[in-house]
Formats: sequence, C-alpha cells, structure tokens
Amino acid sequence: MSRLQGSFTAMITPMFADGSVDYEGFKKNVQFQLEQGIDGLLPLGTSGETPTLDEDEEEKLIDIAIPMVKEWNKSKGKDVKLILGAGSNNTRDAVRYVKRAKEKGADYALVVTPYYNKPSDEGIYEHYKAVSEVGIPIIVYNIQGRTGKNICTSLLQKIAELPNIAGVKEASGNINQMMEVIEKIQLKKPEFAVLSGDDGLTLPLIASGGDGVISVVTNLCPALMTELVHDALDGKFTEARALHYRLQPFFRAAFCDGNPTSIKCAMNLKGLPAGSLRLPLVSAKPEAVETIKKALEVCGL
Repeated sequence: MSRLQGSFTAMITPMFADGSVDYEGFKKNVQFQLEQGIDGLLPLGTSGETPTLDEDEEEKLIDIAIPMVKEWNKSKGKDVKLILGAGSNNTRDAVRYVKRAKEKGADYALVVTPYYNKPSDEGIYEHYKAVSEVGIPIIVYNIQGRTGKNICTSLLQKIAELPNIAGVKEASGNINQMMEVIEKIQLKKPEFAVLSGDDGLTLPLIASGGDGVISVVTNLCPALMTELVHDALDGKFTEARALHYRLQPFFRAAFCDGNPTSIKCAMNLKGLPAGSLRLPLVSAKPEAVETIKKALEVCGL
C-alpha cells in the first residue's frame, strides 16, 4: 500500500433552515471538490456534524459521495480517495462503522480516539486493534481538544504495528509531537502517512516530512490548498510559502467561532451550499461574521 499524500476535505453537511439535510447541496459540494482537483474527500467527520446525524442520514450521504467519486475516477482517470468517518467512543459501534466503510467501498476509515470516557492507553490500543481487524486501511485521528485524550507517540508506535493502520490525522496542535511521529514511526515504516488536522500547520508539517492535510478550509478553497500541498510535497517551498501566508488569515477565521460554524458561515457568504447548523451548534456571532468577511476579502477568496 502506497503512502497516502495530498489535500483531503473534511466535508461539511449542508442543512436547510429547519435542520434537515440538504442532500442536493451535498452533491453540489462533492462535484465542486472534484472539479477543483481535491485529492480526497472525508464525509462524516467532525466538520460534518456527525454526532447530530442519524444513521439513515449518514447512509444517504455515503451513498451520494462514494458513487460520485468512483464515477469521477473512472471517467477522468483520477484516483480521488474516499475516507469515511467511522469513529465512536463505543468500540462495538466503531467496528460496525468501519465495517460499513469497507462494505460501501471507501478507501480508508478515519477512527477518532474514544472520547468522553477517557480510556487508558491499553484501552485505546485495544480499541484500534478491534477496528484494525475489519480489513480496511485505518487512519488514526488524534485530537485531544475534542476527545480529552492525547495519543502520545509511544502509544501510536504500538498502534502503528497493528495490521491495516495506514496513518494518523494529527490534530494535537503540537508540531514537536508531529515531528516525533515522523521520526519514530514514519522513518521506520515508510507507508505510514502523517497528515495535519490543522490547516495552519500543513506547511511546517510537510517541510518536516509529513504528507498533507485533512482540511476544513478546502470546503471553500480546495484548489488553492491542494496547490499549496503539492508545491510543498514537490519541494517548491517558495511557492507553497506564498500560498500559506495568503491563506493564513482564513486559516484563523475558519475557526474563529468554532468548527463547522465558521466554515459554514464562510461558505454561505460565498454562495456554496452550507446552510444552518444543528443544536447544540448555533450560527456564528456577528463579530465572527465580520472577521470571516474580512479574511475572505484579504485572502482574495
């Protein structure tokens, strides 16, 4: 299995004012991403408000995204990857979601650290051992800010030795930890991908040997972020740095009132299908809307 590299969109789930899912809007967003040259799509992640979706809604979104990506790849000779969010703090459910990803034909399953119940390191290892046995490539999702538990490098080393563990979405926000993962895991296991979970750390991570980003801002500007990632992967750091600093104000604004609240606001401002949010998320505050507007203008988006 070759190492996963590139720019991958953590897709939002567009919704109508009454909170129902806008499936046609989702189709438009998938098509927009494909036409803009994205390397892969991630439905049912954090940005997709997955905790508020029921399984019927999830199934419908999967049954839109996967056939569209497969048809695009077939007709255009492309290899856009489909990563499916499959995490839970209940290991039995996580296994079931990973099985669903495999049965539906996803390329990878993204499995977040079990949240809220704060398992021990051994519990986390056993969780990933269970999902790894399903038989689809797994991307570990490390995001202490949402789960309450950081996967330290020594634990990730142990997890990385399990079958089918393909890489990590590193959203610890700690570039030193990301470099340690590259040093202690990827340099010894070259097929292990290290992807940023923070848009603003994409360039320094790739410069350190990382592989790209699972991105929020690409919901709005997939072509620019993909160009940044590919320039950096190709060693064209002057060009990548210029794009990084052009987009830096939007990297900040896209999280100024939380995620996906801020990116949905930006998409609505630019006429892309996004719509409303489901409680407990609410619309961006007026001051956040102004921050987002200014960032879009400054970045030329």
